[in-house]
Amino acid sequence: MGQPRKELTPERSPLHLWGAELRAWRDRRGLSLARMGQLIRYNPSYLARIERGERKPPRELAEAADRELNASGSLTRLWDLIDDKPNAVRRPDDVANLHGHVANARQVIAEMPDFHGESEEAGMLVPCRAQDGRIIFVTLPRRTFLSGMGLGAVAAVTAGPSAAAQPRTLALPDMNPAEHFRQLRTALIDNDNLLGPLRVIPTVESQINAMQQLRQGLRGADARDLLHVQTQYAEFCGWLYHDAGDFRSAQYWTDRALEWSYATGHPETTTYILARKSQLAGDMRDAMQAVDLAEAALSQAQPNSRLGAIAATYAAYGHALSGDAAASQRTFDEAHEMLTQLDEDPTSPWGAWMDPSYIEVHRARGLAALGDHEAAAAGFRTAITALPPGYHRDRGVYLARESTAYAGASEPEQAAKVGAEALSIAAATGSARIMTELTRLDTQLERWQKVPAVAEFRQTFDSLIAHQA
Repeated sequence: MGQPRKELTPERSPLHLWGAELRAWRDRRGLSLARMGQLIRYNPSYLARIERGERKPPRELAEAADRELNASGSLTRLWDLIDDKPNAVRRPDDVANLHGHVANARQVIAEMPDFHGESEEAGMLVPCRAQDGRIIFVTLPRRTFLSGMGLGAVAAVTAGPSAAAQPRTLALPDMNPAEHFRQLRTALIDNDNLLGPLRVIPTVESQINAMQQLRQGLRGADARDLLHVQTQYAEFCGWLYHDAGDFRSAQYWTDRALEWSYATGHPETTTYILARKSQLAGDMRDAMQAVDLAEAALSQAQPNSRLGAIAATYAAYGHALSGDAAASQRTFDEAHEMLTQLDEDPTSPWGAWMDPSYIEVHRARGLAALGDHEAAAAGFRTAITALPPGYHRDRGVYLARESTAYAGASEPEQAAKVGAEALSIAAATGSARIMTELTRLDTQLERWQKVPAVAEFRQTFDSLIAHQA
């Protein structure tokens, strides 16, 4: 008689083995669950369930963990051996392969030198020209940008590992911690407006870490106040990654902000973050999610408030993405109506930048999504003219969108002219939102490549991006 088939018990199930393997690599790298969650942009409590074998991780989590832990693909290969059912009965050779893989990986871990620092720096997305001419976004070390190098220098940089700076807890002997971080956030917002997100993200993340450490020694109102500021930093961090084109990291930090906002007891903060999640969904072209989140924010916003107008604006764009022109225009009009009848606390920190021109920028974007490119171009031009001084990067984003509208309206020379203006702002700020729009423009203008203005724009655009070797 043959040997009885050996079944995997819950403690030795494929999911349990994968989770144990993740923990072994994480422990060897000296990373906490919280830090691991920040590096791969997943909730630490979700990672804890995975390590306990309660959930099968998505493949992208396995790939991200491999990269951050420098595990040479071990976790992804093990993921491929996991059945969809955590306690599935497998053939003896399948079980042997699974446990053999784990044994080999453990040997690799055991032979590694001790590592007690942080993993390699998280990368940033940058545009790169592929060999077939397409524009693709690739990940390169953040240090490339923090060293002050422009987009054009990226091609010469090798993506070698470098240690990330350890979070530093600030000494705050004579100042309320929350007030200190509020003042610093104002300075960081100014730096973002001037220099772009890539220079600011590391500092914002380190301050969030510092606040988490400081809160361990606080109680009561002081702890809640600092958590509220931490929530504002997380929302800001989500915005920075949003502008940098890293949507997964933007989702991670915006989700953390929403989660923390419920604990602060500040309904306005929760409402604003729901609206921001709608904006992010719209930029990811997820029409249903954009509308659903915006309507959730609208249901919580005070009547005739800036937050209500913001939520209505993002809902209107979501309707445009779904092809509902009537609902889109009606909701944009409702946003305008809210602004004309404002009845709210003037000290509210959210949405002070909201004005009629902001609504019209999004209306123009909605018109472009609906295919009315001439009206979209005119709308962008009017909104850009009304833009207050100092909104340097926003001007670049709107110019880039205006240029794609001109291209859609078959006005290549005007598209190239406006695109060139946006390109100079993109080079100065490192905004992926601008570069994403200009990537679209570059593709749109290809059929007019013999037009002198178009050829000049495309040559300049090409010189400012990296090229795939």
